[in-house]
Parts: sequence; structure tokens; C-alpha cells
Amino acid sequence: MTDSQLIREIKEGNLECYAELIRRYEKKILSFVTHLLRQAHLEHIAEDICQETFYKAYKSIHSFRDVEATFSTWLYTIARNSVLSELRKSRNSDVYLDDTLQVPVASAKSLPEQVLLRNERESMVRQAINSLPEKQRSALILREYEQMDYTEIATILDLTVSSVKSLLFRARQSIRGQLETYILDPHLDEAEGMNR
Repeated sequence: MTDSQLIREIKEGNLECYAELIRRYEKKILSFVTHLLRQAHLEHIAEDICQETFYKAYKSIHSFRDVEATFSTWLYTIARNSVLSELRKSRNSDVYLDDTLQVPVASAKSLPEQVLLRNERESMVRQAINSLPEKQRSALILREYEQMDYTEIATILDLTVSSVKSLLFRARQSIRGQLETYILDPHLDEAEGMNR
């Protein structure tokens, strides 16, 4: 069953279908929320925010219209807004990419020096991403790590597609600028997923 079919069933009173939506998205939403909370040292509340996200979605499911957005985009928007609300409450609005997140990499040989070099590059890219302004950072995480398209990101961040493209361009330029002195290997862009 597609998300739209499940939502239709839920709206018609088959509330058990909501468990299937939770099963489909719970790990992704929890991962996304955890990444946004970790640098603020609030990862211990990630499960609560994930549950809150699904509760808010359930309470508002009758107002959801899949002609405006996909369910997943709508759910990520609720999750992001819940995280930002919590960060405002805790007076810590810095949302960072956590240190345990695997940076997308091209296949690498497993020689020890190559592994060390790759780990160092990943750490430097992570630091560069963490230094970005919140909207640029969120857009980059959604694009590079959650593999979302521009339209989905625009919906989640409440921006136009051209604004998202601009944010991503500026984010990538900033990261390249920060890593410019380090980049000796022409394959770094590809290896770190920064060529999109």
C-alpha cells in the first residue's frame, strides 16, 4: 500500500494503518532528529521528539493533503519544527551534524593510511558543515544525507526551490572555501558527496 492509500484508510477510520506509516518512517525520523539534536547535547530527547512528531502528524492527518506535499516531506517538516521549538526552549539554536554520522564516501581502498586520510577528511567536512548557518546546514543535511530533492527540502524549510538551490550553493562554496588549503586530492569532492 502506498502512503496515500494508507492515509486514505486512516481518514476513513482504519486507524491501524497509522502503525504502518510509523514503521516506514520511524527510523529515518529518529535519525534525522538525533542528528539535529546531538551537538546541542539533547540527543537524549530524540525519541520523545520523534514520538511527538508522529503524534502531531496523527492529530493533523485529516488536514493533510497529498496534492501539496508527500507524507514524508510533511513528516520531516513536523520533525524539524519540533526540534527547532525544543532548541529555542533550551536556548541553544545551534543544530549540527553529529560526529557519528557517516559522510557519504565513494568506495575507498582499505589500506590503513587511506582509512586515516578518509577519516580525517570526513572530520574536516563535518566541522565545515557544523560551521554553516542553520538553514544552510539543514538544507545540506536533507540533500546529502537524507537524499531529498529540492522540492521536498523547500517544503520542509518553507522556502522556494530557488532559495534552496541558493542555500546549497552557498553552503558548498563555504565548505570548499574552508577546505581549500586541505584539498590536494581532486577526488575529494566526489568522495565527500559535495559535487551535487
